[in-house]
Amino acid sequence: MTTFVQLHLLTSYPPACLNRDDLNRPKTAVMGGVQRLRISSQSLKRAWRTSDVFQEALSGHIGTRTKEMGIRVHKRLIAAGVTEKSAKEWAQKIVGQFGKLKGANKDNQLQDLEIEQLAHFSPEEVAAIEALADTLARGNRAATEAELKLLREKHRATDISLFGRMLADRPLYNIEAACEVAHAITVHKVAVEDDYFTAVDDLNTRQEDVGSAHIGEQGFAAGLFYLYVCINRDLLQENLSDDAALTQQTLRALTEAAATVAPGGKQKSFGSRAYASYILAEKGSRQPRSLAVAFLKPVRDGDMLDDAVSSLTSARTNLDKVYYNGQASPSCVLNALEGTGSLADLLNFVAQF
Repeated sequence: MTTFVQLHLLTSYPPACLNRDDLNRPKTAVMGGVQRLRISSQSLKRAWRTSDVFQEALSGHIGTRTKEMGIRVHKRLIAAGVTEKSAKEWAQKIVGQFGKLKGANKDNQLQDLEIEQLAHFSPEEVAAIEALADTLARGNRAATEAELKLLREKHRATDISLFGRMLADRPLYNIEAACEVAHAITVHKVAVEDDYFTAVDDLNTRQEDVGSAHIGEQGFAAGLFYLYVCINRDLLQENLSDDAALTQQTLRALTEAAATVAPGGKQKSFGSRAYASYILAEKGSRQPRSLAVAFLKPVRDGDMLDDAVSSLTSARTNLDKVYYNGQASPSCVLNALEGTGSLADLLNFVAQF
């Protein structure tokens, strides 16, 4: 039986624009017939995997997501004394194993060293690429076909194992994501407002021009967000080359990041960083399910956080009642509103099996 870890988080953000759409407005969604604020899963996953929490806990086991690995290899070869012509040809051969290269561009001499689509390189693959580049530089020769087999089916890249990888030209090396992240939505109705702002020129003496040097506006809103995360623990361990200890480290790091790391959008302007106020963690072999239905009817004015916790708890209890005769999955709760539970207990719970 597959084992799942499910996280349900309630996090309150003050006025902010954490995740913007193509019009530079906060992302929204309609749920239960009313507009909600939304933070996309892509925004959340990037914030987590690039955070200090994640980087420090999983140092050495985090991949590199880029189109520019070929440029990096080219620079390494040039620094080792390889001629420009050879460095470019060899770098193209190496990085071409990970995806189709862009065409030549007379205005950008290195564009044909870039992959057309982002590729996620595991630490093992990066090490193999760098080792091959050094070998070619020392021997002043091109790589053999055998040496160019740089892709790895087995690795221990935690971010790739959690969030997956797709290589359109090399499907054998695709990785199925072990982690599902929902778009976070507010538990209540929201109205996006506009911040009208001006900037003043410090050297303007105001003797001739008393106007502003710049005028602009920025959409923002505040909200209490519900976020759902589901991790297939067995798939995660399989993706991590069956490393049980690293699987536990990864679960701990992901949970802490989800609880404490905010997206970086417009943080300099709004300073809206926040920790989750309530977290329910569940684990077991049951078919996973979100508890977003608890907020299909938006939470009204009043003690919003307390009401949201009550709605979430009630939805879980009732689902367990009708589907599992009232038997709940093993769980652990952190409630900052009441000062109960602890992050340490929560991390131990998600990691231990």
